[in-house]
Amino acid sequence: MVGTTKTAVRRVGRLASGAALAVAVLSALLVLTPALWGWQRYAIVSGSMTGTYDRGSLVLDEVVPVDQLKVGDVITYLPPAGAGPDHLITHRIATIERDPAGERVYRTKGDANEVADPWTFRLSQPTQARVRAGIPYVGYALSALGRPNVRMVVIVLPALLIAGLSMLRIWRQLGVEARRRALEASA
Repeated sequence: MVGTTKTAVRRVGRLASGAALAVAVLSALLVLTPALWGWQRYAIVSGSMTGTYDRGSLVLDEVVPVDQLKVGDVITYLPPAGAGPDHLITHRIATIERDPAGERVYRTKGDANEVADPWTFRLSQPTQARVRAGIPYVGYALSALGRPNVRMVVIVLPALLIAGLSMLRIWRQLGVEARRRALEASA
């Protein structure tokens, strides 16, 4: 009976450490892999692109020269000051026009919105983030990892689990060694 209990505890410990390791590796891949390809990652936090990139999706953006942008491309940008939103948004380019000075002027629209955004804007940098791919629900995880208390759980919990299992293994080995010495001493 004791042997099967120890085996079950070991099995649960291995499964728990394996799961903790898998979560840590997947989190690292989620954070690092896009950067290796030169992509930026953003979490969709509103429903304005529902149907294409739902709330909670993760979009991976490639940085492209501004002159490569065309109507229909989905970009992640900061709306002009005073436009309303004060955070990055991901919307589709609805129109590209030229102002009297010949500069490109953009208007975007969320796919789920009835009308285009009420503002127009210029892109002052030579490059712009354009959506390359979207992954449903993963944005929730990325957003959660942005919170310090969640990051601590993701880091501390696996570390405590590994440390606890290591201490348990050492404790068991010390017990086996103590019994062996006791048998040798009595012989």
